[in-house]
Amino acid sequence: MRVIAGKARSLKLKTPDGLETRPTTDRIKETLFNMLQPYLPGSIFIDLFSGSGGIGIEALSRGAKHAYFVENNKNAVLCIQENLKFTRLMEDATLLKQDVLSAVLGIHEKEADVIFIDPPYEQGYERQTLALLANQSYVTQDTLIVVEALRETDFSYVETLGFTITKEKCYKSNKHVFLKKI
Repeated sequence: MRVIAGKARSLKLKTPDGLETRPTTDRIKETLFNMLQPYLPGSIFIDLFSGSGGIGIEALSRGAKHAYFVENNKNAVLCIQENLKFTRLMEDATLLKQDVLSAVLGIHEKEADVIFIDPPYEQGYERQTLALLANQSYVTQDTLIVVEALRETDFSYVETLGFTITKEKCYKSNKHVFLKKI
C-alpha cells in the first residue's frame, strides 16, 4: 500500500498485522480520491475507523489542511503513528485513540469538509455512526460523507437520519456510498 498522489506520493505505508483491518487497495483508493479531489484542498478531513491511516494520509498528501484519525485498535494506532511520521504529515493530524462513537462527540470543528467511514463490515457501525453524525454541528449541508461497505449493504434508512445518497460507486465486493445532509 502506498500514497497515490500529492506531497507524499509513492511513499509506502505500513499496515497492521493480522486480519482486524482491511486496507483499501491502491486501485480503489485512486478511484475514490479522483472523486474526492475537488473537496480536498484546505479541507478538514475525518477518517473514522482509520486502520493504517492510509485514507487520511492520502487526503493530507493531496492538500487537506487537517485530518482526524479515529482508531481504537492498539496495533492500528501504532501503525498510523509510524505512517504519519514516515510521511512527515504528523503536524497536520490529530489521532484519537478511542472508539468512533465516542470520538464523533469529541471533535470540535466549525465544519468538517469530508468524513470517511470504513467500519468493520456487517456489524451495523455505519448506521450508528451516521445517527451520531446527524446531530453534530460540524456536519453541515456542505459536508461530504463517504461510507465504505459491502456491496449488498442496505442504506435505504439514511433519509430517516437526515441524509441523502448523492452517488454510489460499486466495486467487485464493496462500494462507496456518498452522502450529504438534507
